[in-house]
Amino acid sequence: MRSATGPALACLMLLSGCAATTPSPVPTLIVNRCATPNPCTLPASHPTTNGELHLQLERTEAAWAQCAAEVDAVIACHEAAR
Repeated sequence: MRSATGPALACLMLLSGCAATTPSPVPTLIVNRCATPNPCTLPASHPTTNGELHLQLERTEAAWAQCAAEVDAVIACHEAAR
């Protein structure tokens, strides 16, 4: 029996990799639709009167309420995605 040499051997080696197999499974895509939470910030202030201090208190409470609403929305989104 004769063995293949040269280009014929290279051709046979390349063809050995062509086998019928089942296709690879399609990867499952995971999409996170929830927003990324942002750091909470408070407005800077330098109140000098009681009126300014009261206004700053109102602004701070509003900023905390806005931040809490954003955090609650992200938490609700993550719970709904479970």
